[in-house]
Amino acid sequence: MSASQPLRTVPERLKRMLPENGYESPRLPDNEEGFFHGMGNGTHKVGERRRAGRNVQKFVAAETPDNRDNIGTSDTDLGREEDTEIKTIGIRDRVGCYTWTWFTMTMATGGIANVLHSIPYRSDWLRILGVIVFLFNMVLFIINCSMITLRFKWNPGSFTRSFTSPSESLFVPACVVSVGTILTNMCQYGIPETGQWFQTAMQVCFWAYFSLSVIASSGMYLIIWSTQTFPIHTMTPIWIFPAYPLLLMGPIAANLIDALPDSAAAARINSLAIALGAICIQGTGFLVSLMIYSAFIYRLMTQKLPRETTRPGMFVSVGPSGFTVAGVVHLGSTVAPKILPDGYAGHADAAFYLKLISDLAGLWLWGLCLWFFLVSVGAHWQVMRPNDPEHHIQFDMTWFSFVFPNTALVTATQAIGKSLGSDAIQIFGTVMAGLLVLVWIFVFYMMVRAFFMKRLLWPGEINGAEALAERWRARARKEANGHLNQPSQ
Repeated sequence: MSASQPLRTVPERLKRMLPENGYESPRLPDNEEGFFHGMGNGTHKVGERRRAGRNVQKFVAAETPDNRDNIGTSDTDLGREEDTEIKTIGIRDRVGCYTWTWFTMTMATGGIANVLHSIPYRSDWLRILGVIVFLFNMVLFIINCSMITLRFKWNPGSFTRSFTSPSESLFVPACVVSVGTILTNMCQYGIPETGQWFQTAMQVCFWAYFSLSVIASSGMYLIIWSTQTFPIHTMTPIWIFPAYPLLLMGPIAANLIDALPDSAAAARINSLAIALGAICIQGTGFLVSLMIYSAFIYRLMTQKLPRETTRPGMFVSVGPSGFTVAGVVHLGSTVAPKILPDGYAGHADAAFYLKLISDLAGLWLWGLCLWFFLVSVGAHWQVMRPNDPEHHIQFDMTWFSFVFPNTALVTATQAIGKSLGSDAIQIFGTVMAGLLVLVWIFVFYMMVRAFFMKRLLWPGEINGAEALAERWRARARKEANGHLNQPSQ
């Protein structure tokens, strides 16, 4: 084939290297990020990967101004396969790869503890299991905070860059959401076992999180809108993520008030103000998410499904309606009589009308939650087929999107079933809870496996399948170009 003749076909070997991803995003200029979904160490430049220890393992150095090969699409790139610099790798190198996406692990684990508490068929072993998961999540949260603090300490400037990196900034609120899940679990498992002092402490924590969620959500969106540009063809529901801290206000308030022993305790911590404040912020988070939903639907109508490597993020669309149902229905059905034992504004039946409104609104949004769940599951039918050589994804921290948003669906289902007194809905929610626990175990196992296989926290690697897919595409382009440049026979 002559050099001037265009390449019309790709060899079969290269086809196997280029997975069909539903929609292939156009290649961006070299000075822009080529992935937008938090696939690991997207902000770690070479200066952040320091040598430590005497580990004899090697890695391919990341891109520098001297070794750019004009194929990679991010400022870390994937390393060159020729003319590379060999370095030793130590603890600081691996810690330097720690990103905000690791807090999705604590979000999901705390969500599982929440799901276990929502199961209506209570027993001692179920409560103990929930407490164990809750305490385990606390340990994971401390580990996450410690590791990311070490990264920022050992790599000056990485903290500010994490807020402006397209690959990481959307996941900064994951830390705040993790705090929200911990507060929810503290209300569920802590208040019944303690006294008034803990009730007052949780009242203070609620208003502190109220302020933190508003600042984190609005502030993160403002930073993103001021420093970055996200093309519509890269859109996934991950764009909703900075609104997630707002979406936990309803569940936190509902579980806080529900765990109180009586109406006197609810009046002592001013539960009415807590409930009204939670509804205000919950509605704000849902409406912000709803506006972003429209962009996602537009993207699907014009660009098909996202790449397989970013499709787990589609489950994020389940969360906004799910958490809103779980919070609003719980507040209206279970908590309202405790908040308003004597009625409201002179109306003795105020609690009943609030329950009626919350049930109707909850059913409306529950249907939306189920619809997005079905669409998200259906979008993964290709990658669910085992041993498919063309459609597959490898583990990424965004796999925890399979868990956390769906905990909202389970808790919303249980809230609806309890409010309507429907045993069928409650059984359905319990079955979903059991399946979700199994999914969490599987994802957690895959995370540990990927860590020991050096696919996570490994310099020169982006944490996830997007790195491997991009490397396949880069290698294919190299070999295709070499095939073009061969003289015709």
